Amino acid sequence: MANQGTRTYVASIRNHQQVRDDLDSLGFAASKLWNIARWTCDRIWAETGTIPDHGVLKAYLKNHERYADLNAQSSQAILEELAEAFDSWYALRENGDENVNPPGYRKHGDDHPRSTVTFKEDGFKHDPDHDRIRLSKGRNLKDGRRDFILCEYAVDPDVTVQNVQQVRAVWTGTEWELHIVCNVEIDDSDAPGDRVAGIDLGICNFAAVAVGDDALLYPGGALKEDDYYFQKERAKCNDNSSRKAQRLDRKRETRRTHFFHAVSKDIVVECAARNVGTIAVGDLNGIREDTDWGDHGNLDLHGWAFDRFTKMLAYKAAEHGISVERVDERGTSKSCGSCGTTDGSQRVERGLYVCEECGLVANADVNGAENIRQKVLPNLACDGGDRDNGWMAQPAVRLFDKSTGRVRPQEQVACEP
Repeated sequence: MANQGTRTYVASIRNHQQVRDDLDSLGFAASKLWNIARWTCDRIWAETGTIPDHGVLKAYLKNHERYADLNAQSSQAILEELAEAFDSWYALRENGDENVNPPGYRKHGDDHPRSTVTFKEDGFKHDPDHDRIRLSKGRNLKDGRRDFILCEYAVDPDVTVQNVQQVRAVWTGTEWELHIVCNVEIDDSDAPGDRVAGIDLGICNFAAVAVGDDALLYPGGALKEDDYYFQKERAKCNDNSSRKAQRLDRKRETRRTHFFHAVSKDIVVECAARNVGTIAVGDLNGIREDTDWGDHGNLDLHGWAFDRFTKMLAYKAAEHGISVERVDERGTSKSCGSCGTTDGSQRVERGLYVCEECGLVANADVNGAENIRQKVLPNLACDGGDRDNGWMAQPAVRLFDKSTGRVRPQEQVACEP
């Protein structure tokens, strides 16, 4: 039996250079409208003592000049987002959180940043035969009735974009990408199992996955090689805003995105085959600021978009009915995944964990992944090393194959000329 649901696919824009200026204009316009609406909220609040909902904001601003910079539904989406942000803030204040701040203005100094622009039914047209989406401009930004933004997109090779319900243009900090929301059928016959997998994200090994009696390791060598190459080529550019520099940045981001897609897809497929229903991922929020990895380590850590990868993993897992939970990973690298003993000195080398209490010898990243897994299983009793933990020392290694753009077992990649 199939049920209806939605899936959001992240797509890169192949003709980014041609459409960037137009998308920048919409992103800046979205920030301006947000700020005008934010000021309007202050004024209404001062006069009435109430926070306006999105209906009131729309009534106040529908004739404002900036409202027509965007498609009407896109402008409405911004006002709905602001009203929802105020509702969330007010609810937290009602629950006693006096430190929470109300939604602020969107500005970087005197400049407006690029805000996400949402396109609903009337704001886009999808051409699935040519992998293109036409995005509408607002009346003020149009140069004639036929002026629109035609984005050529690329998604994960195994994704079929159809029944599009909504499109969001999102600025990543370096380029625009499209988040495409599709209506899909979910087959109940593919319901997940009840097992839990833990994932430890890192630098040398991009991801280590522990399932309780099995482990998978995804080295990040291909990603680091790309980063090193593009950093070296980027350093040769005299002007950071030159076409060559921008082309290198886009190519680097495209290859990184493909790596994320390939690894997240493989993890989900492997977890589904092992009857996993829940994936626990180490949450790195705060780790970047609180941990000193050395100059080179910090550069790598800050350069990798762990949060973006986790979002990809989550929507791919949802297609299999698998839930993804973020788990605080503080202390998981110091504790023994077998007996629970905590000792910072037991990680004797970067890739090796040895527990002096129970004698466990494990891959350090797999041990961390197992501890993350156990945080979702609070009743899981440590057995003092009585069970077979050999899988923690010898995980199956899966490599990103640059020749095919897919992840495969190490022996298959290594054996090919």
